[in-house]
Amino acid sequence: MSTGKVRTRYAPSPTGKMHVGNLRSALYEFLIAKHAGGDFMLRIEDTDQERFVEGAVDIIYRTMEKTGLIHDEGPDKDGGVGPYVQSERMKTGIYMKYAKELVEKGEAYYCFCDKERLATLKSEVVEGKEISVYDKHCLSLSKEEIEANLAAGKPFVIRQNIPNEGTTTFHDELYGDITVENAELDDMILIKSDGYPTYNFANVVDDHTMNITHVVRGNEYLSSSPKYQRLYDAFGWESPTYIHLPLITDENHKKLSKRSGHSSFEDLIEQGFLTEAIVNYIALLGWSSDDNREIFTLDELIKDFDYRRISKSPAVFDIVKLRWMNGEYMKAMDADKFYEMAEPYLKEVITKDMDLKKIAGMVKSRIETFLDIKDHVDFFEALPEYDTEMYVHKKMKTTKESSLAVLEDILPILEAQEDYSNDALYAMLSNYVAEKEVKNGYVMWPIRTAVSGKQTTPGGATELMEILGKEETLARIKAGIELLKKEV
Repeated sequence: MSTGKVRTRYAPSPTGKMHVGNLRSALYEFLIAKHAGGDFMLRIEDTDQERFVEGAVDIIYRTMEKTGLIHDEGPDKDGGVGPYVQSERMKTGIYMKYAKELVEKGEAYYCFCDKERLATLKSEVVEGKEISVYDKHCLSLSKEEIEANLAAGKPFVIRQNIPNEGTTTFHDELYGDITVENAELDDMILIKSDGYPTYNFANVVDDHTMNITHVVRGNEYLSSSPKYQRLYDAFGWESPTYIHLPLITDENHKKLSKRSGHSSFEDLIEQGFLTEAIVNYIALLGWSSDDNREIFTLDELIKDFDYRRISKSPAVFDIVKLRWMNGEYMKAMDADKFYEMAEPYLKEVITKDMDLKKIAGMVKSRIETFLDIKDHVDFFEALPEYDTEMYVHKKMKTTKESSLAVLEDILPILEAQEDYSNDALYAMLSNYVAEKEVKNGYVMWPIRTAVSGKQTTPGGATELMEILGKEETLARIKAGIELLKKEV
């Protein structure tokens, strides 16, 4: 490729949610351009009208804005090579013009075969799919026959003319030179019977006319690349730098699918993940830095990203690893920002008048996603049913009997206590522990169990009591005493 300015494009089809694989392609295209000081373009590929989903274009814009993948050119930012929407480009006649140029060169031809004839063609299994192999029947039509068919308004497609002999070679930055036998390539359709270009043809025409230098896509397109290369060669165009990305699989090494529950950006946001963590994690699905570090801001990714370090091996989408990374991002968040994002989740669980900001601070370092909040704080709303076995703790040397004794002994002291701030409660209980000459846990464990009904809590006994307040704390201590009395 020429050594001019690097220009990449993200060219999604508006067919629904933003799949993780699509987001990775967009991210890598963005990083390649920005690392080299180049331009990143957004192009909407909507030639497949049957798969078009209303509102999907909005999803694309929204996702790119949220993730910080800001495009330099696109439907809303004219850089001089528009339109940037394929259906609009089609209206300019660009695809038919270039298809007819190939017909003139003998690199493409009109095909008038109807469905009935196509159904009789032999088929081959290619990459697990059964496809019909066109037999070049219409290639032998005379110029007069073609003109007569066109004049009669007979439906047609325009097919690429690939020779039966010889080979085609293209270069990929990760896989090197790849050579295939031309006999293995089918005469793919360039212009469909409705006049729309196929994805494959529009892609090549648009990339060339928009001066795209680097094309990043999944390695499932490796098998189509020889056909793209033949188009570039037929036009006499310089081909772009190809970078085919490894497959993203689930934990069972199967292709990541919608059934996994975390195959799209929207899925992950709904599951309580932070945008920054998602982008960071997706960057590592097939790429690693020189020093193997794992936490990156987007600016740091731009600085460090070298596409030559992309792996050819499939990348496993490990939800456990993403949860860990998300937890690290949460720990590092500004307290006010964290509360702003956590508040809706807290309010879903806690309807009582409590210090939600304080509760948010307590769970901040203990959760990995916002959805984890519920299980950590639901006891504030109402004391759950719990097993008295929780009062037994070998390390704290507590039993049901000792816990009952502590709770009954401390109850009148707690009733007399007016100041229910954490510091005042802790000072009072510390004095009690010193007087009884026992360890802290011997007293704190039964109190924390009684006020929470939980094995683990986001804070210690006195922190919980401060948030619950005097009335609720005493009610829960009394409930714990009654529960223990039934078994001791």
